[in-house]
Amino acid sequence: MSRKLFTLSLTATLMGGTAYADTPQVAVDIAPVHSLVARVMDGVGTPDLIIQPGASPHEYSLRPSEAAALQNSDLVFWIGPDLTPWLTDTIETLAKDASVTSLLDLDGTVQLDFRESALFEVHDHDDHDDHDDHDDHDDHDGTAGHDTHDHGDHDPHAWLSPKNAMTWLNVIAGQLSAVDPDNAGTYFANAAAGRTEIELLIGEVTATLDRVRGTRFIVFHDAYQYFEMDFNFQASGAISIGDASDPSPARITEIRDRVMQQGIDCVLAEPQFNPKLIATVLDGTD
Repeated sequence: MSRKLFTLSLTATLMGGTAYADTPQVAVDIAPVHSLVARVMDGVGTPDLIIQPGASPHEYSLRPSEAAALQNSDLVFWIGPDLTPWLTDTIETLAKDASVTSLLDLDGTVQLDFRESALFEVHDHDDHDDHDDHDDHDDHDGTAGHDTHDHGDHDPHAWLSPKNAMTWLNVIAGQLSAVDPDNAGTYFANAAAGRTEIELLIGEVTATLDRVRGTRFIVFHDAYQYFEMDFNFQASGAISIGDASDPSPARITEIRDRVMQQGIDCVLAEPQFNPKLIATVLDGTD
């Protein structure tokens, strides 16, 4: 290799290294947030995912590489403590120098209250002023604690609202631009493209659901109300209030009665949960 070519090659390598070093280090909590941040960062860098797909966000042991990603981060995007309360102290300890954004708490984010009952009555936190916690409920069937749900103020599954996702894209672009102004144009262009893609997806999903509107169904656990509200396609109930709790016999009875009354024969199952519960709910409805 000639001296001139060697010099050009070395210069290109050093410039590439400098550009890579200037890329913001970004950590995100769950895969849906990773998808949004990765869309905004396309062509500039890639965010690090902390909680791997398929793992429960309610309890998770960080791998050394995931802890290091938080420790090295300039920016952290997460849903917030309503989804992963255990992650609060971890972020404060490991990512103390990072700019941290809780997406659920952003202005413009649609927030929905939990639906506590099997048949989706909206939960009113004021009703519990006389109770220390949910375990104070009457335990007529001896199952106290099994159908309760330790949660924050709002249902955290807000990423299932396309409207929220579009709001977050612009905020993500703004936060990235604040620490990396040289790439601000790319971030905001990517965010705009992402919003267009979501708008097209909304149209496709709406057209698909229009063909089955009027169909009644239940879900295994109540995690989809943001999607239900955005697309006006409500479920009739949930077998379990959350993915970290087991339904009580009383709740199973409620759901089974609803299934029989409405002639429901569709359940959105989740492979990680006990299929026998679905069989129990649908038993005798043929």
